[in-house]
Amino acid sequence: MNEERINLLVTFDKNMIRPFETMIYSMVVNNPTEAFAVWLMHSGLTEEQLDQLQEYCFQLHVSFSAIYMDKACFEKAPIMSQYPQEMYYRLLAPVYLPDDVKRILYLDSDILILNSIAPLWKLDLGNHTFAAASHSSVFYFVNGINRIRLETDQDYFNTGVILMDLDKARVIVEKEAVFAYVKEHSIGLMLPDQDIFNALYGNETLALDDRIWNYDSRHYAQYMMKTTSEYDMDWVMQNTVVLHFCGKNKPWRKSYSGRFSALYKHYWNRAELVLLQ
Repeated sequence: MNEERINLLVTFDKNMIRPFETMIYSMVVNNPTEAFAVWLMHSGLTEEQLDQLQEYCFQLHVSFSAIYMDKACFEKAPIMSQYPQEMYYRLLAPVYLPDDVKRILYLDSDILILNSIAPLWKLDLGNHTFAAASHSSVFYFVNGINRIRLETDQDYFNTGVILMDLDKARVIVEKEAVFAYVKEHSIGLMLPDQDIFNALYGNETLALDDRIWNYDSRHYAQYMMKTTSEYDMDWVMQNTVVLHFCGKNKPWRKSYSGRFSALYKHYWNRAELVLLQ
């Protein structure tokens, strides 16, 4: 691996600034020997907000670069309320990221990093272009439905965590193909960007263990039942790297009462102190 820093890709609007700060804080404190570079693709953040993010990352010794996505780039894209411009960003990252960035790890901002990310970053992708995890261990039935719906033969990958070999991805990812797929299948897309990734690039994707690299925080009980209680809380804290707070109910809201609520609020509160130190 010739990348000295671990490149992280994020895409979010102003409402996700604090969750992003929590995510990157958890990444840094649990990977103290690693160097990170954050790449943000956005279309609506102000200069003041970008300065805030720059300063926050600076305090964590993290490089920060913002890429503004102009509307002109998406003139031919199907864009409407259910298919906003932002949904294309992670899909088209290989097109818009600098050519000297060879590998990148996309992460949703509703995530905590609990252990070392290095094994994923250094993962040999072989002939694959991407690596991602499905949640088939807890959504087996839904996984089968998605195969039929999208006419694919691989598991349905969650796109909240995607490792990308950008050199390979730049060969196969084309804006026109993505836009054409949306136009042709717009009626049947349920989770648009995730559906598109699975339909177009699922067979280019190496499957990861979701219990380690994309643990769905909503389904602790299901993970336990599938493994006769082996994957208990101690196992999660010692082995899970990416704890993903999937779904609409997010852990920074006062109404959230999930099993990992206290853990998330701990990182949320610690992250808030970074600029005060």
